Amino acid sequence: MGKKIAVVITNEFEDSEYTEPVKALKESGHEVVNIEKEVGNEVTGKSEGEKVRIDKGIDDVSAKDFDALLIPGGFSPDILRADDRFVHFSKEFMDDKKPVMAICHGPQLLITAESLHGRDVTGYKSIHIDLKNAGAKFHDKEVVVCGEQLVTSRTPDDIPAFIRESLNVLK
Repeated sequence: MGKKIAVVITNEFEDSEYTEPVKALKESGHEVVNIEKEVGNEVTGKSEGEKVRIDKGIDDVSAKDFDALLIPGGFSPDILRADDRFVHFSKEFMDDKKPVMAICHGPQLLITAESLHGRDVTGYKSIHIDLKNAGAKFHDKEVVVCGEQLVTSRTPDDIPAFIRESLNVLK
């Protein structure tokens, strides 16, 4: 039975960190819902200019409506964490122990949600100290799975491992 997965995304996301996991999730029978400020918006990736149509506005969704959360990297998570609605939405998944998959700069949203204390994580090199300051246990590995809930990876090079472990936590 496929899961319903929320993807929080805005402009300047890292293209492959969205396109490759989403393709794998859909091929595995999961439903993917793109969430940004307003339904119908189109957001653009920072590397290849990938266009993503927004399915739902943040004011029209609740974490209760979804089984899991995907946070692609790039500048998108840093932009989203300035908006309390996205911070609260992400925190709900962590608090409810639902699967959360964050790659590259994705964990920035979880840092702002104050949801990483005591958690095993990884992320992009420039946020290592931020992860440690948030109380996370940092590991410099291609993928880190914490408590069958949280999946984190560092860079686009880690995408195959990120996808493998993301699909595992969704079983």
